[in-house]
Amino acid sequence: MELDLSIIHLVSEASLLVQIVLGLLVLASMVSWKMIFSKARELRDARIHADKFEDRFWSGGDLSVLYNKLATRNSDRTGMEVIFEAGFREFARLRKQGGVQSSVVMEGAQRAMRIALAREVDNLEMSLSFLATVGSTSPYVGLFGTVWGIMNSFRALGNVKQATLAMVAPGISEALIATAMGLLAAIPAVIAYNRFANDVERLVNRYDTFVEEFSNILQRQAH
Repeated sequence: MELDLSIIHLVSEASLLVQIVLGLLVLASMVSWKMIFSKARELRDARIHADKFEDRFWSGGDLSVLYNKLATRNSDRTGMEVIFEAGFREFARLRKQGGVQSSVVMEGAQRAMRIALAREVDNLEMSLSFLATVGSTSPYVGLFGTVWGIMNSFRALGNVKQATLAMVAPGISEALIATAMGLLAAIPAVIAYNRFANDVERLVNRYDTFVEEFSNILQRQAH
């Protein structure tokens, strides 16, 4: 008798628990790929916006004019734009009050920029934890499905007098599919997480550097 060892047949004939494991791994893989494309586009846009803003910021124009353009722009602001706007708004507000020491003005501006920076970092790191979870747990979930499938195969052998390879092959094959699916879900997630974590770190370093440089400019204006 010829055995049908096609993947579709093996999955359809697998035990319910193995099918549930495979379904969870497929779902995790689909969600992670969606997040990978979305995060890649988000980080690419963040780098482009940072480059454009730095060109405008260091062009030598009036910072008040740049701030007014950002404040009146309808589109959402991200990255350095948000940090600059928060710092300059607080700086201008404290300066207008009059009688406020320059050190207090600078502390307020720096605090506003740090808060804006923290929010931007949170946005950049969003969904990275999911990719890390998929990358670290998917192989074990797949291994669980494999162990369960092999256990069922050997349990079935206990009910027969003579065991043959033809009797064991389908059960072991369907069990190993769970391991393969776990690796297929984990490997892209791990690669993407490492890449995105490095990109986020580089962007955060750029933001930190901008905060320090902008603080020095405001320090000179405050005095």
